[in-house]
Amino acid sequence: MLIVGALLATLGSAMMVPALIDLAEGNPDWQIFTASALLTMMVGFSSWAVARGAPAGLSVREAFIMTVFAWVVLAAFGALPIYWSGVVPSYTDAFFEAMSGITTTGATVITGLDTAPPGILFWRGLLQWLGGLGIIFMAIAVMPMLQVGGMQLFKAEAFHAADKILPRATQISGIMTIIFLSMTAACAFAYAAAGMTLIDAAIHAMTTVATGGFSSKDASIGHYDSAAIDWIAIVFMCLGSLPFLIYIRILQTRSLTFLKDDSQVHTFFAFLIIFSLTIWLYERYLHIHPGPDSLRYAVFNIVSVMTGTGYANDDYNAWGTFSAALFFMVMFIGGCSSSTSCGVKIFRFQIMFQDIRQHLNRMLYPNGVFVKTYNGRPLEDSVSAAVMTFFFLYLVCVVGLTILLSLTGLDDMTALSGAATAISNVGPGLGEIIGPAGNFKDLNNTAKWLLAFGMLLGRLELFTVLVLFLPKFWRD
Repeated sequence: MLIVGALLATLGSAMMVPALIDLAEGNPDWQIFTASALLTMMVGFSSWAVARGAPAGLSVREAFIMTVFAWVVLAAFGALPIYWSGVVPSYTDAFFEAMSGITTTGATVITGLDTAPPGILFWRGLLQWLGGLGIIFMAIAVMPMLQVGGMQLFKAEAFHAADKILPRATQISGIMTIIFLSMTAACAFAYAAAGMTLIDAAIHAMTTVATGGFSSKDASIGHYDSAAIDWIAIVFMCLGSLPFLIYIRILQTRSLTFLKDDSQVHTFFAFLIIFSLTIWLYERYLHIHPGPDSLRYAVFNIVSVMTGTGYANDDYNAWGTFSAALFFMVMFIGGCSSSTSCGVKIFRFQIMFQDIRQHLNRMLYPNGVFVKTYNGRPLEDSVSAAVMTFFFLYLVCVVGLTILLSLTGLDDMTALSGAATAISNVGPGLGEIIGPAGNFKDLNNTAKWLLAFGMLLGRLELFTVLVLFLPKFWRD
């Protein structure tokens, strides 16, 4: 409760920023944000005060519970100003929007964003920014400890070696916040220079660096129809999807050699180039976007979907069945570990490839000795087993959620792409309803709660949530 209380108090304090924005704009919603902030801070400080005398430290079981409980509670309180402002008709919609924000998914139920109150627009962006910062810290400090889905591979890099990075989690979180703030400020400045208003530049900078995808416009980035803005978004979506541990090392060593040595980065950009060229050639063949802009549309939408940002500058759902199938496949990939990106993540594909290659080599050379490696270090069988289990469970969760969504009355395309985009934390799905030209407003309440659970499931790497449903977990 100590940690959750501190997080709630921080969330409540953050609500005062959109309150001040609404007050400056003469919008009465500042009162709603102030009331929400006071209530959230009161609950947060009370929880912190009650738990202050408790023994320090967390067991593994407590870490699992704390992680899931924190994300649910933050979404529950983050939904209050959205609901009380009246921009959505029900708390279900407000919770869906808040969960989409804090998990950096980017799926929205709000229409009329172009004329929505500035405080609400800023709050949605701030939720994604805070969620992006939170998931980076979790990927560095919490997930490796819990050994979730192969994340133990990065445990030594984060904390074990005294001569690597920084010795304590508090120091890491401090420098990580500075890096995140600096990157966001640079992105906002670039957007403003390219023609966005200051408030729009700030909102889009927060959601770009956090690879969240919430926009202040109904047409997303496509509203601006600007090549400069598209390329700025591409650059910062990519930066947000790289391992933030690399940025810390670069600051410490004043060297870019770590970029050269990290195979995750190489594979990430290789995937982006391959898929972007594929869509670009497809566009050129069908004359979807004739001229030099075709490359921009291809790269932008591939980067947006693969990183899980979910921006759109065009309705790629209308580009044909091949395009829809490719984007559906790409949404599962994700970015690098210890980044704001989501999905399966690049390192898991690398480990799966290593396992497949080792298996094939043993078939061809039964007496040979083949050692799996990752970034030049031997790869333990426990990591491979965790990654393979993650792949299987990922597929099971997508199929299971698809079936449940179908039972609520959704058509097959909406149910399948909705499940995939929720668990992969991408945002838009496929089809006319939840595709890049639509949103999730018209879905029934049951489907929205299921999708909100899917967002939480995907953001916390599946195991962190599902382990709570095992009776054995609660036994002594």
